[in-house]
Amino acid sequence: MALVRVYENDQPVKVENYFKWSKTGAKDGELVFVTGNPGSSARLNTVAHLESLRDVSIPLLFRLLESRRTMLKQYMAQGEEQTRRAQNELNNIENSIKVYKGQLAGLQDPKLMAKKRAAEQALRASVEADARKKKEYGGAWEAIGKGRKDLAAYERDRRFMDLSAGFNTPLYGYARTLVRLADENLKPDPQRLPEFMNTRRAPLEASLYSTAPIYDDFEKLKLANSLAFLQSEYGANSSFAKKVLKGKTPEARAAELIDGTKLKDVEYRRKLAEGGAEAIKDSNDPMIELARSLDKDARAVRKRYEEEVVAVERANYAKIARALFEQEGTKLYPDATFTLRLSYGAVKGYRENGKLVPPFTTLGGLYARSAKYHHEFPYNLPPRWMTKQKALNPRTPFNFVSTNDIIGGNSGSPTINKNRELVGLIFDGNIQSLVGNFEFDESVNRSISVDVRGMLEVLRKVFGANEIVNELTRG
Repeated sequence: MALVRVYENDQPVKVENYFKWSKTGAKDGELVFVTGNPGSSARLNTVAHLESLRDVSIPLLFRLLESRRTMLKQYMAQGEEQTRRAQNELNNIENSIKVYKGQLAGLQDPKLMAKKRAAEQALRASVEADARKKKEYGGAWEAIGKGRKDLAAYERDRRFMDLSAGFNTPLYGYARTLVRLADENLKPDPQRLPEFMNTRRAPLEASLYSTAPIYDDFEKLKLANSLAFLQSEYGANSSFAKKVLKGKTPEARAAELIDGTKLKDVEYRRKLAEGGAEAIKDSNDPMIELARSLDKDARAVRKRYEEEVVAVERANYAKIARALFEQEGTKLYPDATFTLRLSYGAVKGYRENGKLVPPFTTLGGLYARSAKYHHEFPYNLPPRWMTKQKALNPRTPFNFVSTNDIIGGNSGSPTINKNRELVGLIFDGNIQSLVGNFEFDESVNRSISVDVRGMLEVLRKVFGANEIVNELTRG
């Protein structure tokens, strides 16, 4: 957590309405609220959509992420500098694996799918029984189902060609952007791909002309790994693999591309962008040549997906949402859309494998966990925390779980009690909550907050920030 002091006219700003810090924290069973902007959930998803995610999309993505995780760990094992370069990427990969693993486990649960199937059948029956509803909403499920069924035939191509799963290096990203930029600039603004329209040109150029460091050995390893994954998914004798690898091994092709490209130079990227279609057409940069050779197929698979899946689902999920609202009214709240909402719940443990998981963890438990894993990553603690261990009260609550329904985007949200006092800050959900993107199960889905008592104890005993603690607690 971070503390920020806001100034107005060179003075700390004074506000009338704010959440005071609780001195006593939350108790087991206590009512708590979470304010925030949850990102997106997909609880309207039809059974056909969920089956498509379960059987096609998520397994492919999961294999991709696991392949990259193995590669990153091998690179980081080479030394401290390699660890520094790859750590953030590994953290992101690990987090994504956790999310998709939880979602896949939920979608493979017969009970959850049976529940979704029963709810869908009931809603469809109510639509079929009413002539007006049938006219307005009928056919929505079939349309979504057809799009998802057909997607199975080209989801792999979409992932590799349009989303560049086989080309894991920012240098290919620069090349593909430059190739498309040259084409899109020739079109009237409304006809361009959305990311190339004038309204989004600033972030596009910020990314294209990034000065972030590029390490050849790291980029060769990442690209070789992704090329090998492409080869394993399509087969070495597939036309796509042959077109990309040109008869070379993934390692040799990656070295050829990384060593041969000039796109590491920001000014060279600017020169190509300014040169437009003619410069791209005449370029013999190997990375540009690769992106140029794949762009037609990549655009085609993107167009098909947007027309047959995205557009169809945008229209038909709107129909399903209206049908559901007509049936259930305000008994159900809508999917998250990054808009502000207030969630309520209770501080409450849950059962896992027949055992009760208590609602609170402690600072003592933090140190015990670190010692159990011999203080090795990711259970290692900073030196300051280790030297201050004896000063801390080990019984101080560190984190707690509650039944609040949250999703990605809620991280950092305040958890408050009925007196509008801050009792914690949301930062995650338990493993069981990962399928909450599709279905909320209050018996096991839990949000996790860092406890205000743990924050205050650490501020005092680890950082010696007593003046700040006094200011926070007296309001």
